Amino acid sequence: MNADGTARTIGVLVVEDDPVAADAHALYVGRIPGFTVAGVAHSRSQAVRVLERRRVDLLLLDLYLPDGHGLGLVRSLRAAGHGADVIAVTSARDLAIVREGVSLGVVQYVLKPFTFATLRDRLERYAEFRAAAGEASGQEEVDRALATLRAPEGSALPKGLSGPTLESVTRTLRDTPEGLTAAEAGTEVGISRITARRYLEHLVTQGRAVRSPQYGQIGRPELQYRWVTGPGKR
Repeated sequence: MNADGTARTIGVLVVEDDPVAADAHALYVGRIPGFTVAGVAHSRSQAVRVLERRRVDLLLLDLYLPDGHGLGLVRSLRAAGHGADVIAVTSARDLAIVREGVSLGVVQYVLKPFTFATLRDRLERYAEFRAAAGEASGQEEVDRALATLRAPEGSALPKGLSGPTLESVTRTLRDTPEGLTAAEAGTEVGISRITARRYLEHLVTQGRAVRSPQYGQIGRPELQYRWVTGPGKR
């Protein structure tokens, strides 16, 4: 709480070695009320320097950094008495790493690639959990507070879309800066044009891609999709 009685924003440090992904994550955080970007770091050493200079409440942490594992950073922060919470944003699916992260105080895991809606949901749940104060009346209230961190089952993707296919479409679009049509994306991924269009439209809905008509060919213009590459672009 600030001195004027208003709620204090939650300062988030984005730690991600891929500059494009780091910009996208910072853009996402900046769009969510109650959160502010405290800094962006592309390595463990950069993250430490930011933490020494600025107030950071939450780390949005990639686990695979060029100068050390992300959990090593968390371990050193805990040893130094730093209480910042951590949400792991990673492609790591090793449950042993997940368990180790939990033991170090990682409050949530968000698997790449993810949509803006997914991150927004996780951050809003974290903010609700963080806002809980006072003494619990009993076990039920403790359980309810902890449950705010868990996403409801089946909420991640619309019906008919699968995570692995979304990951393939996302990777293909990100790797093609000039953009793709649904037909081109379908050919690259090995799915039909109609199916590819559903996934591309989902990415547009989530604010991760934009579409524009492609002119210059006979017949109706075809839609071209491009990945949103950073805070300065739409």
